[in-house]
Amino acid sequence: MNAVLSLSLPSFARSLREHGLALPRLPLEILQVNVGKLCDLACQHCHVEAGPKRTEIMQAATVDRILELLAHAPAVHTLDLTGGAPELNPHFRTLVREARALGRTVIDRCNLTVLFRPGQEDTAEFLAAQGVKVVASLPCYSKANVEKQRGQHVFDPSLRALRQLNALGYGHAGSGLELDLVYNPLGASLPPAQAALETTYRRELAEHFGIVFSRLFTITNMPIKRFLHLLEREGRYETYMRTLLEAFNPQAAPGVMCRNLLSVSWDGLLYDCDFNQALDLPLGGRQRSVWDIARLADIEHGPIVFANHCYGCTAGAGSSCGGSLT
Repeated sequence: MNAVLSLSLPSFARSLREHGLALPRLPLEILQVNVGKLCDLACQHCHVEAGPKRTEIMQAATVDRILELLAHAPAVHTLDLTGGAPELNPHFRTLVREARALGRTVIDRCNLTVLFRPGQEDTAEFLAAQGVKVVASLPCYSKANVEKQRGQHVFDPSLRALRQLNALGYGHAGSGLELDLVYNPLGASLPPAQAALETTYRRELAEHFGIVFSRLFTITNMPIKRFLHLLEREGRYETYMRTLLEAFNPQAAPGVMCRNLLSVSWDGLLYDCDFNQALDLPLGGRQRSVWDIARLADIEHGPIVFANHCYGCTAGAGSSCGGSLT
């Protein structure tokens, strides 16, 4: 935060005011849950700094409380599971089964390589049997670019995982099994136009690897945590922040995901979004947990905490967990 302020950038709140924008919270529809920071990868853009040595993991009591709140929140139609690698949480399957039994859509944000870790041999089949939507990280269709961002020996198992998911029906029209891919830039730049890049992804993955998918999401790298450290090491932090500021799009701002989403951390604390969670900016400016609210709807009338990293969600076409906003 101090580094951002030292650039003398106008605050995000000021930019909203200058464009006559007010972004009150909307009725809650999406519950995004970070079930832990344990991951088999340590990607350079990871805003939660997940990795193989992280020990933070959501416990059974927290999972049970989330399911209890979800059961009494019929307007919350989607449970969005993230991490780390969410599949590595020992309670992941319980959370999926129970949420699906409640009739909720469940999203698994999968890094693909985790499907080949010990104990995960039948995870793809489990996801298909439960009708879980898979949102898979594949920051490029070229091996060099993927492994520069996510580490060596990641590209080939990622393709193998995509073929496995395709064989189960994922990504095929009419199968009911959605397989969305996520692109984020390799460095300090904004994503290209989502629709055009999706066309290129479809062609390259089909022609060279025989892979199909449902949609492509383009997501802007957020200037926080691991990516922030990279920018600072390379001396590109100020340039990147000014790029985000100059690309501020008032048409994208009303679609930011924090308006109808609640983020829950591995220890049950509540946040406006996953990025605020990474920065420990609590929901509405005061710390609360899943045990401090009687129902999920209790949070709907509180303020949203904005800061200058929010320029990342409103730059260019906008960016959210569901891709571009315009």
